[in-house]
Amino acid sequence: MSDLTSSFPGYDGFLRELKERIQTAQVKAALAVNSELVLLYVSIGRDIRARQTEQGWGAKVISRLSTDLRREFPEMKGFSPRNLVYMQTLAAAYSDEFTQQAVARIPWGHNCVILDKVQDTTEREWYVRATVEHGWSRPVLTHQIETKLYERQGKAITNFERTLPVPQSDLAQQLVKDPYNFDFLTLHKDARERELQEGLLNHIRQFLLELGTGFAFVGSPYRLMVGGDEFEIDLLFYHLQLRCYVVIDLKIGKFSPEDAGQMNFYLSAVDDLLRHKDDAPSIGLILCKSKNEVVAEYALRDVNKPIGVATHLTRQIEASLSQEFQYSLPTVEEIEEELTIIDFSESNKE
Repeated sequence: MSDLTSSFPGYDGFLRELKERIQTAQVKAALAVNSELVLLYVSIGRDIRARQTEQGWGAKVISRLSTDLRREFPEMKGFSPRNLVYMQTLAAAYSDEFTQQAVARIPWGHNCVILDKVQDTTEREWYVRATVEHGWSRPVLTHQIETKLYERQGKAITNFERTLPVPQSDLAQQLVKDPYNFDFLTLHKDARERELQEGLLNHIRQFLLELGTGFAFVGSPYRLMVGGDEFEIDLLFYHLQLRCYVVIDLKIGKFSPEDAGQMNFYLSAVDDLLRHKDDAPSIGLILCKSKNEVVAEYALRDVNKPIGVATHLTRQIEASLSQEFQYSLPTVEEIEEELTIIDFSESNKE
């Protein structure tokens, strides 16, 4: 191969360019095929609905139509009775303009998930747009719907509108949510903040998914030297869209005004020590077990650094066990007593 390429100067670069062009064309072709397929299904669904209304066809026509279409097009798998019903539903769910601009840009299976799990039209359109924007896989889309991302997005209490310029403030607000769902963690009700931190790091993939698109992990704990003293930030991220550092402070208890002061200090240090001249102002996010919204709003009112306050949800050990099952478990004292008996009986045998 080296002899052949040496005979054609620039061949390797030319081959690499061709590969990239072919791959790009393949992606575009796949997207075009998906778009045409979705639009075909929508038109079929629209026509079925029209004929059912105009000519009085009942629901039984779906089974007949499915049989005939599958006989005519055996290589296509999209003409099951259930899929034909989806076509009808999708045809009635959105406007023609939205279907062309957004619905046709996501796979058919994604559309079916949204139709199954979301009933409100505005919410459906939100998930369609989000899928187009973020390129969610079907499992990720399902997860986002089941954890009610639409209801949580942008709901954290913040001072972004006052401390960040537009449109930075709007984007930052939409990136934070309340509550954050850490249901992939199971913690004891008396767990400490360090255990919460370690749990999130041990499940960093799920944690990043819950944070949302654009978060790049920097470190945890992230140590800063300020005036000769060392301080630890629980979690430090960099957001690729906002072009800024995001400092996350974990609280296992209820939010207190002192938490805002601590975060303000962290942000000042990060801006002075880490922030590049082209970076936007660093943002702080305080995640606590609970909060009084009025107290949180007062605590952020006169702070000049962009800070958000939100709650987090985790599974507790007690919550995952029925009361009857909890009472059937031995206590620590009972286990220790049982071990003592075993040790004593074993020593007698010797």
